[in-house]
Amino acid sequence: MFFTGLNKKLLLMPALLALLVLTACGAKTSGSIVEGKVNVVTTFYPIYEFTSEIGGDDINAINLLPVGVEPHDWTPRSQDIINTSKSQLFLYNGAGLEGWVPNFLKSLDKGSEVKAVAVSEGVDYIMTDEDDGHNHGGEAHAEDEHAEEAHEHEHTEDEHAEEAHAEEEHADNHAEEAAGDSLHTDPHTWVSPKSALIMAENIKNSLIAADPEHEAGYEERYSKLADRLQALDSKFETELAKLPNKEIVVSHQAFAYLARDYGLSQHAIMGLSPDAEPRGQDLVNLANLVKDEGIKYIFFEELVSDKLAKTLAAEAGVETMVLNPVEGLTEAQEKNGDNYFTLMEKNLQNLILALQ
Repeated sequence: MFFTGLNKKLLLMPALLALLVLTACGAKTSGSIVEGKVNVVTTFYPIYEFTSEIGGDDINAINLLPVGVEPHDWTPRSQDIINTSKSQLFLYNGAGLEGWVPNFLKSLDKGSEVKAVAVSEGVDYIMTDEDDGHNHGGEAHAEDEHAEEAHEHEHTEDEHAEEAHAEEEHADNHAEEAAGDSLHTDPHTWVSPKSALIMAENIKNSLIAADPEHEAGYEERYSKLADRLQALDSKFETELAKLPNKEIVVSHQAFAYLARDYGLSQHAIMGLSPDAEPRGQDLVNLANLVKDEGIKYIFFEELVSDKLAKTLAAEAGVETMVLNPVEGLTEAQEKNGDNYFTLMEKNLQNLILALQ
């Protein structure tokens, strides 16, 4: 009966997947260029929050990803290219999250002096054999485009050789800055406070390099942020170590760093990208796992549909609960003043409840 019911639900999977990722058409980027300030463009919420806290009043932070939008399938607009070209720093996660970065960097004004930094550099990356779906052809397209440009330049007249070399050098410089991206790297580094601490330090160092005049302020504010991240890390370690159960089932595979650093085992319905289509057999296997391990809750997240999580939970006779990958804020969370720390505290409390 259980498997028959689940297989019937699987027939509805295409319709469910069509509803999976919530979009926010017409949503606007947070902020615009301010003359006389150190302008820092960030790609999505956690980087924006850490940058704003460390930068304080010494910077103008602009976040590309609008409120309420899930980052995996988002792509920048022409205004984002203009703003980034005029900024001093472009901070992105790297590790394959923003597959659009290579082409984006090559699209910036050639006179731009913006420094691109992958802030997850230095994190002990978790590798996977799965094609995570974050790139959506971005890097491959960039490489093909670069190869095509190189082929065309081979056949240009000598008078264009110098210009071609300059363009190639410009692209190569940006490609080196984006070299941390990988199709097979789990990019969800920030979900663990341990990795978030490394990212915060990278952000601090980037701000100091761009604006050494305000180094003391950056160091002071970073120190306060680091203290909070270390306290959060200690709390996760202490509280999760007490719990008898360690298995979690999540809607998408965003919690590997959290699981590794705090002794949990993650089982995901979707892959690294929340719109990666699960196979029917994967759901059957998860249903068996939930029953065999006595798992009481299946976790979902606010920025993507909870349809598949609820389908699996209903068939297995368990409940659903939020586990937030903190990829962005909903409009309600923004209005409520939520941030990385409040959301991670809620995550901890939900894990404690689910794993008792």
